Amino acid sequence: MCGRYSLTATPDDVRALFGYIDQPNFPARYNIAPTQPVATVINAHGQRRFQLVRWGLIPSWVKDPASFTLLINARAETAAEKPSFRSAMKHHRCLFPASGFYEWRRTPEGKQPFYISPADGGLMAFAGLWETWSDPDGGDMDSGAMLTTQSNRMMAEIHHRMPVILKPESFETWLDIGNVPVRDVKQLMLPIEDDYLKAVPVSTRVNKVVNDDPDLQVEVPLEQTDAPEKTSRTQKKTATGGGQLDLF
Repeated sequence: MCGRYSLTATPDDVRALFGYIDQPNFPARYNIAPTQPVATVINAHGQRRFQLVRWGLIPSWVKDPASFTLLINARAETAAEKPSFRSAMKHHRCLFPASGFYEWRRTPEGKQPFYISPADGGLMAFAGLWETWSDPDGGDMDSGAMLTTQSNRMMAEIHHRMPVILKPESFETWLDIGNVPVRDVKQLMLPIEDDYLKAVPVSTRVNKVVNDDPDLQVEVPLEQTDAPEKTSRTQKKTATGGGQLDLF
């Protein structure tokens, strides 16, 4: 799965790559977590648009979002058939701009976080889905999920799943829901080339949502990674909103 990622590029650099007509201003984010507002790119009436959504997709048919499972990822292999994602695969495909993402490798000492980013630097795009949920009392909420696939050879050393990463030449095909059916985008939902990404071990500070700074991406020796901070259960719930966003 992909449960944390970053978007640290400038708004101008993001707009230049994704080609949307809007001119949003947003800060660098080093530890984006589920339920937070995130940047996505959609195709609306033939034009690419910037759209903020809540990370954690809520299908339009859900009656009570508070009691519904948090869907931050969708498996590329089954999304077209699953009731939670089937409609979005047909009608609401999007892109998640990202500078990198975090993944955890299990070790005898615990879970070691890695920061994974393009080997040549710059931005990348995760394939995603979005939906609009309408409150019976009025008001709409847009939400989204990233698609994941089996890991390539590099990522398999860390985790068995990875985000579906699309290159710029595939953006238009993925976003064109009016003319490109689901069967024609399945070939895009494959692991990226083995040499496209690089991974470096980073501090376990990334485990906590409240930490959102450049030091999270600094490489550290594997044998000297920070030990998780000791907190009481009460402190942990306060810092993470009931523990929902604390991965461990």
